[in-house]
Amino acid sequence: MTPSVVVFDLGKVLVDFDYSIAARKIAERSARPAIDIRKLLDHSPLLYRYETGLMTRQEFFEEVRRATGFRGTIEEFSGFFADIFWEIPSMIEIQAKLRRQGVPTYIFSNTNDLAILHLRQNFPFFANFDGYILSYEIGAMKPDAKIYEALERMAGKRGAEVLYLDDRQENVDGGAARGWQVILQTTPGQSIAAMEKLGLIA
Repeated sequence: MTPSVVVFDLGKVLVDFDYSIAARKIAERSARPAIDIRKLLDHSPLLYRYETGLMTRQEFFEEVRRATGFRGTIEEFSGFFADIFWEIPSMIEIQAKLRRQGVPTYIFSNTNDLAILHLRQNFPFFANFDGYILSYEIGAMKPDAKIYEALERMAGKRGAEVLYLDDRQENVDGGAARGWQVILQTTPGQSIAAMEKLGLIA
């Protein structure tokens, strides 16, 4: 069955990122080395609370400042923290092609408001989706069923009508458990070939 909607994870699917970029900049204004700051930012319990909407941007900043001794302002921190992304061009082009063909596309991401603000301001492709399911707005992170349910409600599609691309096995497993068609992205070329095989793109 050819899917009728395509759902993209954000990080490592449409954009690449590296928290060590932020860690180095924050470390220059902090009492802790970059390696410690990266651990604090990347897949940490603190980041989990922020990305599930359990703490505000200000609260997240205050926690990081207490943990690191960061001496800058929240505005400086926000810029350092969010400026870690770069586009994966072939995937951006595929999403644009799907859109031109009339296939609805959605972003489905474990993320935070600082990252999304930065992407909206600096990456024009980000505006070109039919909808956005973002963990900090939903109050749940993949692979929690709650966030998958939110995507189904927004898209008005279920089961094999949905194609979902993500770079994390546990997340695609969450989609597959709902009957979604899934692609575990290992390389852009592999994902594009899988979409061609499904008849989505020629």
